[in-house]
Amino acid sequence: MSGSEITMSGNYSFCTKFTFVAFSSLAELQLVLFVVFLIIYLFTVVGNLIIICLIWVTPSLRTPMYFFLVNLSFLEMCYITSVVPQMLVHLLVETKTISVRGCAAQMYIFAILGLTECCLLAAMAYDRFVAICYPLHYTLLMGPRVCLKLAAASWTTGVVVESAQITWIFTLPFCGTGKIQHFFCDIMPVVKLACIDTSHNEIVMFAISVLFIMSPCLLILCSYVRILVAILKISSAAGRHKAFSTCSSHILVVSLFYGTALFTYLQPKAMHTPETDKATALMYTVVTPALNPVIYTLRNKEVKEAFQRVLQRNPLRQMG
Repeated sequence: MSGSEITMSGNYSFCTKFTFVAFSSLAELQLVLFVVFLIIYLFTVVGNLIIICLIWVTPSLRTPMYFFLVNLSFLEMCYITSVVPQMLVHLLVETKTISVRGCAAQMYIFAILGLTECCLLAAMAYDRFVAICYPLHYTLLMGPRVCLKLAAASWTTGVVVESAQITWIFTLPFCGTGKIQHFFCDIMPVVKLACIDTSHNEIVMFAISVLFIMSPCLLILCSYVRILVAILKISSAAGRHKAFSTCSSHILVVSLFYGTALFTYLQPKAMHTPETDKATALMYTVVTPALNPVIYTLRNKEVKEAFQRVLQRNPLRQMG
């Protein structure tokens, strides 16, 4: 039915494939959307690769802040790659299907990376807190071992928590036409296809989301309250501006990421609509990863200077 395969069992028709219908009503615009999303995807991947390579070849950027930025850039490349390439293919073909196993794999990767980013942004906020509030102890408190532990804790939390949640989701029986009102296997659109009452399980899932999304968010807020207090105590305007400028890029990224995440995952199931789900999903899967390299290059003086030095050392540029 509409590209979805079903198998009969008792009174239920269980799905073995799902069909995405997010862009079905935009048939005449699908080629245009393909070009737009392809450009954004390539820009995101290349931009984040440039940031990683730039930090790797520039000794002055090998600091805790840029260590976490490398992790974030790598994560953003994986994050957008888990969704956009498949979406691009579906914009070119008539039958936009995915197997249940393929859907599960996509959701595992996407959800793990999403929660890892929450934790990683909290680790970056802690780094800025130590740098501004305890500058004399920064090297001791944010040594290489501490940075590795914070990054490892972020990735481990994402893997453990989301693996458990997604495994539960795919123990549910999915029935009906198997039409997903979305362009990828996001959590709530897939849960809506379950043919049993999931209200009790959704309460648990909602509680887990609150705990593991809001906890890093609260850590970020606490860090920035302390940072703001410390900045206000600086006597010179130039000093306050310099201290704040080291945090501005991170604040923008956190605002973009958490603004859409909180709106999407902390709403009850009844409040979700296909239109709002698709709009917010485009923000956090396509737009936000594309903006991150722009934010961290155009608003970061050290990165811009390092990029200029690399260009000046380029033999082709010197020959020109």
